[in-house]
Amino acid sequence: MASSFFALFDDISVLMDDVASMSKVATKKTAGILADDLAVNADKASGFVSKRELPVLWKIAKGSLLNKAIILPITFLLSAFLPVAIIVILVIGGIYLAFEGAEKIWEYLFKKKENKQEVKHVKLTPEEVLEQEKEKIKSAILVDFILSVEIVIIALGTVLEEPLEVQIAVTTVVALLATVGVYGIVALLVRMDDAGLRLIAAADGKETLGSKIGQGMVFVLPWIVKGLAILGTLAMILVAGGIFVHNIHFFEEINPGMPSMLWEFLVGLVVGLIAFLLFSLVMKLLGKKH
Repeated sequence: MASSFFALFDDISVLMDDVASMSKVATKKTAGILADDLAVNADKASGFVSKRELPVLWKIAKGSLLNKAIILPITFLLSAFLPVAIIVILVIGGIYLAFEGAEKIWEYLFKKKENKQEVKHVKLTPEEVLEQEKEKIKSAILVDFILSVEIVIIALGTVLEEPLEVQIAVTTVVALLATVGVYGIVALLVRMDDAGLRLIAAADGKETLGSKIGQGMVFVLPWIVKGLAILGTLAMILVAGGIFVHNIHFFEEINPGMPSMLWEFLVGLVVGLIAFLLFSLVMKLLGKKH
């Protein structure tokens, strides 16, 4: 009986080691989407009065956890009974990521800047402010749902050859780490300028080390958010290219000898541009703007 008991602990220990090592690999694979998720949520959680930023972020984070509670069981059922669907969803998701990344690059390089019009500041009632807040939270949760699907599918895609219990453990760990990590960092970012302003105010107009640090924090925050957006865009294309190269053998076979990372980025960019151009053509034929 004792030997069986210790054997069980040994099996659990081995399983936990496998889960830990595979979770690291899966987290690296999802890094691109996490960077984009971070940039998107930093933008969605900003623009509120200071005292509302963290409550809004907490509501979005709870919505993110609910998203993953819906996505994870469905994904595991597909993995158990229809595993080919995982690859199909993965490739479709890759096209979406490539499209999003290519669209951002296209707009940055070629889209003409619209003439800036004067913005009339209209005083909103408390009810209107709350309604705007609700709409922004809904939008953030919807974006999170799309990104969460990709995070879960990519994480699962790294362990498809493993037993189901390992798939469940690794994918769940990555999904939870994504939520805690992304929204924890976003919480620090949205409060960074407030912390800087407090340091400046505490100096009482004097040039102290604290005031200089505070000024630096206020100055650097917009650049951090912009940098995350750029890195997220490039990473989305790279992740998408990796999905295509590793799941569609055609792309792997026609590699002209480029380094794998460069080839994956190029494939992701080309597929993304094609998807973007086709989408633009369809929208133009329908007479709609996007």
